Formats: sequence, C-alpha cells, structure tokens
Amino acid sequence: MMMQWDKLLTVKRYGHESMVSPEAGRSHFHKDHDRIVFSSAFRRLGRKTQVHPLVLNDHIHTRLTHSIEVGSVGRTLGIRVGELLASTLPEWVNPHDIGMIVQSACLAHDIGNPPFGHAGEYAIRDWFKQARDAEFLTSLSPLERLDLETFEGNAQGFRVVTCIENHLYDGGLRLTYPTLGTLLKYPWTAEHATEKGKFSCYLTEIETLEKLGQELGLVSQGEGGNHWSRHPLAYLMEAADDICYAILDLEDAIELNILTFEAIKPILLQLCGNLDFEDDIFYSQASARRKISALRGKAMENMVNSAVAAFMKHYEDIMTGQYQGELLRDGDIGVKEGLHAAKTLAKTKIFPDTRKTELEVGAYSCLGILLDAFCHAVYEQYQKQSCEGLSYRSEKIISLMGIHAPDPRWPLYHAYMRALDFISGMTDNYAAYLARQIGGLSR
Repeated sequence: MMMQWDKLLTVKRYGHESMVSPEAGRSHFHKDHDRIVFSSAFRRLGRKTQVHPLVLNDHIHTRLTHSIEVGSVGRTLGIRVGELLASTLPEWVNPHDIGMIVQSACLAHDIGNPPFGHAGEYAIRDWFKQARDAEFLTSLSPLERLDLETFEGNAQGFRVVTCIENHLYDGGLRLTYPTLGTLLKYPWTAEHATEKGKFSCYLTEIETLEKLGQELGLVSQGEGGNHWSRHPLAYLMEAADDICYAILDLEDAIELNILTFEAIKPILLQLCGNLDFEDDIFYSQASARRKISALRGKAMENMVNSAVAAFMKHYEDIMTGQYQGELLRDGDIGVKEGLHAAKTLAKTKIFPDTRKTELEVGAYSCLGILLDAFCHAVYEQYQKQSCEGLSYRSEKIISLMGIHAPDPRWPLYHAYMRALDFISGMTDNYAAYLARQIGGLSR
C-alpha cells in the first residue's frame, strides 16, 4: 500500500479535531513550531545534558542547543525534499510547510529525555529491573513492566506532547497529525522494540498511536497492532539528528580538551566530500573553534545533499512502508564512512572520558534517590487506596508532584507513569538539588 500525501499532510490536530482556519502569517504547521518553542518542556532542555553532564563551559551543547541545531538542518532537508516533490503535494502545502513540519519534529525530538542524558535513561530502567524492587512490580502485567524496565526517552517525548504539556491529559500541545507522525521515530510499543530496544509509544498512548496511524494513512506492520510504518518525513528528522550528532560530539570534545582539532580534521574533511571551500584558515593562528566552524558548514551541506539523494532514491520503499534503512548510511559512501569514523572516535575517546564517567555515576545515584522516594510514595498510596494515612515522608513526596500526583484509586502502572512524568521532566540542576534534599545531603 502506497501512503498518500493528502493524508500524510492533513491539517487536523490531535485533541482538537474541528478544522480551524490558519491565522494571518501562520500556517497550521507554523503553529506547531510555536507551541513547541513556547512550551515549558522545551525551555527546560536548556538545563538537560546532551553528552557531558553539568559542565561549566558555556560552549558545550545542551539538549536545547542541540535541538535548535537539529531543527535548522531538518528545515533545510524538508524544504529540499518538498521542492523535489512539489508536484505531488496537496494544494494546501508548499515546500516550506514540509520544512516547518520537519523542523517542529526536530525541536521536540528530545523533549522527553530525562535529566543527565542517556545515563538517566539507564538509571530509570535499572531501578525497575533490580530484584529489591520486585515487590513494587508484582501487580503489573508483563507489558506494563516492560514499559518501565525499558524506559525510553522517545516514548516519553510522545507522551509529553500528546498528554502533559499545555492541555494536561487532553491532547497536550494539540499538534497536527503530520508533526506528531514525523516526531515518531519508532511508531510502535515496547513489545515490538528494535534490537537496540527503541520504541516511541507506551501502553498509555496506544489509542493515540492507533488514531495517528489511521489519520495519516500509515502502513500497519503485522497483525498484532500497535506497530506502524514511519511517516516518510520521520526519516528526514532522523537524518538531521545524525548530522548534528556527528559534528557536535567532536566540537564539544575539542572544547573540553578531550580531542585536538588535528585529530578530527580528517573526519570533517571526509564529510565535506568534494565541496570546495577556503582552507587559508587552517594555516593561520585561528582558534580550533574557528577552524571547526569553517568545516562544519560544508560538512553539513554535503551530508544534507547525501540525505536528500538517498530519500529520493528509496522514495517508493519509503512510501510503501518497506524502507528499513537510514538515509545517511544509504547515501554517499564518503558520508557513510565519515559518520562511522566520527562515531568510532566518540565511542573510544569521548564517551570513556574520566570526568564524564564520574558525573554519570553520580547522576545514576541521584536518580536512584529520586526513584526510591517517588515510586515508594505512589506505591504506598496505591496500597492504601487513599491519600489518608500515608507516612509523613510519602505524604510530602506526593505533595511535591503537584498536578502530576496520581489518584490513589488508579492502577499502579498509571501511578508509576505519573512519577516518571515528574522525574523525567526535571532539569539536571533540579534533579541534583532535589536528590540532595531528599537524601539529607544538603548543606
């Protein structure tokens, strides 16, 4: 079955189904962009780890700066592909709308990530896997346990934009279906997770995923349900993220004196391909920051060209839901090899950095304190089926959750999800502060 652009680019909004005319100066998709940018969850990304936790160097990427950069590249990819597909687009959509959809999805692609980056994800997963916490999971179904034991920032992000932000549990940001579809990198639940354990939807959002797939006309994968093909534009969002990741890891490593410019120069030159550029700066006294900036633009231009060409090359498979690759791996061979070299360098030289490792271990302990406190409190409330009679500590912990506090009559799984909403939404700084307060370590 071939997906159709008139459904893939509908202007319907999740949580606000009635059709509304666009405002002067703002299309429906521009509204998505603005709703994301002005959301508190997006703002908090400024104090969340991208790769290096709690660094004092102001030039290091946070989740916010990374998301803005990914959005910029995603917009370019969307416009470029939109121009090539202009004759097939519905009359209410132009190439710049495609760019705006991809940019909006890129801006929100990390919006569900917990504090302390991937270390935070592993801390949450491991807390629920540990044997000492088994008593807190006995009443959960196997699939409910799977959601908790494989906590995934992508799925939490889908929950944030469809449930938590703005209209709490009533459509969230109420984004258009195309933007939501483009955001879903893995449009399936944990039971269908990839080899790397990736998925973009918890059990709590299954109905939303089902509605999204039907409204957009995505291709259902298999007979079990809860598993859809990607929206075609999701491949562009993924490519934009990969392009920025490849370079930002190297840039940040130079800023932190983990790597030298000379160590990464060959990789950047390979990513530039055959594009011409002025190389006088390499023989000057310019800083490493200026030298890498000179190469960054050309490298990104070449990677964008490669991703666009790969999208068009695999267009038919993408539109039938059969494409399972990645645009940058299936494009220019030089780009593919350059990306592999960049990731290998990051894995061997950047990620094992001693200071980074020390901070990640500390972050792991910090989230352990928070999970102990909040999950124990909601479990106690669930057992009593009432807010009355709670221990003094649990009562105070529940009160800290504010509007995120679960109803004591709710199933335990939903109560835990509320606790994770609260914890995963914290910034690095607030998580560290609250863990010190709760753990009695504050000075």
